[in-house]
Amino acid sequence: MDDWGDRVLLFTDGACSGNPGPGGWAALLRYRGHEKELFGGEVDTTNNRMEMWAVIAGLEALKRAMSVRIYTDSQYVLKGATEWLAGWKQRGWKTADRQPVKNSDLWRRLETAMQPHQ
Repeated sequence: MDDWGDRVLLFTDGACSGNPGPGGWAALLRYRGHEKELFGGEVDTTNNRMEMWAVIAGLEALKRAMSVRIYTDSQYVLKGATEWLAGWKQRGWKTADRQPVKNSDLWRRLETAMQPHQ
């Protein structure tokens, strides 16, 4: 067991060559000494979408509700998931400036992927 007890560690990253352009994402799940690598990409995407896909894929790979510690270098994903998401939903997926939320398809999927987990 790691320092976090009975918790899954999820390490994520995403990148893009050009923005938009071809991009990729990767996620590493670590639990009780076991590791699982996940990765993917798209021909025409953005760095933010790739960062989001890494977290979504990692969470969706879990077969049961778990305590998860997510490591990301993306402030967009971190703040979106922990600070902005509730307000966007409350405003009908609009920003504080009443503009449509970018990547709302992935934000909705991320929210669903996060729900069973702590």
